[in-house]
Amino acid sequence: MDVTYDVAVIGAGQAGLSAGHFLRRAGLDFVMFDHAPRAGGAWQYRWPTLTLGAAHGIHDLPGMPLGERDASRPASEVVSEYFARYEREFALDVHRPVDVRSVRDEPGEPGRHGEPGEPGRLVLETSEGTFRTRALINATGTWDRPFWPYYPGQETFRGRQLHTAGYRGPDEFAGKRVVVVGGGASATQALMEIAEMAAETTWVTRRPPVWVEGPFDQERGREAVARVEERVRRGLPPGSVVGATGLVLSPEVRAARESGVLHRLPMFARVTPDGVAWADGTSAEADVILWATGFRAALDHLAPLRLRGSGGGIRMDGTRTAADPRIHLLGYGPSASTIGAGRAARAAVREIKGLLDPLPLAAGT
Repeated sequence: MDVTYDVAVIGAGQAGLSAGHFLRRAGLDFVMFDHAPRAGGAWQYRWPTLTLGAAHGIHDLPGMPLGERDASRPASEVVSEYFARYEREFALDVHRPVDVRSVRDEPGEPGRHGEPGEPGRLVLETSEGTFRTRALINATGTWDRPFWPYYPGQETFRGRQLHTAGYRGPDEFAGKRVVVVGGGASATQALMEIAEMAAETTWVTRRPPVWVEGPFDQERGREAVARVEERVRRGLPPGSVVGATGLVLSPEVRAARESGVLHRLPMFARVTPDGVAWADGTSAEADVILWATGFRAALDHLAPLRLRGSGGGIRMDGTRTAADPRIHLLGYGPSASTIGAGRAARAAVREIKGLLDPLPLAAGT
């Protein structure tokens, strides 16, 4: 296509929609892509038994509060409806379903007779065609890259293995012996549901869980974000969010601990045809292994830009990649916090506006 946009936004979850809101206010010409068939970001794929009251990380988008507070409704329905309303309210024309297959750098034209040259463009190859842009906000999150660790014997297991990305509720585990692997909030939420239906549950984690008393307040949030930010500034992978925040001891979690449902065992050494086994010779039989082992950033389409460094991660300066000021990553590193999605989007748009149009922004933009 001959059209060159000021900004392209990849992803229309919480971070992407927030970016669209601030881009609209900044007066920039932008295009948005999302591979999902409808509004809702990753929330549309959450299991239906995860209600609004039990879900963590749902926060208001900038300029329009959620409003819906029926705690008994599935979070996937509520958030999808909210995101769809938001797109309509702020006229965010999201192209969907569109897969962005790659982003590459197109060199600019050199200047002549001492005049500045034409800066390069970023070229997006998508299932809808080729698009060019002066800057990029990537907000693809992690849902598309579930992490499956490997343990010896995993391929010999005669039962069922699934990741929490494919978890759809506890009913299918009725009467089953289930091993849940992982120390995050998704693991504990699924385990507490499954335990009411399963014949037996076993919970294993690589590290002992860190239980956090009281609410997850702003001070704890700032501390967690600071630790993650330090890692990405050094070019290291962001690391586990749970490792930085811990698990909140809600009344439901306390009850599950007291009843023995949340009794953690150390990580097993191998998978057997009939279950799992530890190095000391003990074992547990299982019909199902649920891998609640988290996700990795979905950034494969950015590989042609060679942003990753020797540390295994992408070195960041705020939301901007240190290697290229045109590229901002929302949902990577410290901006992965949903409560900070709006703030991160605002900061990214301000920097991009300053890069593309050095004139000062109006107050409040």
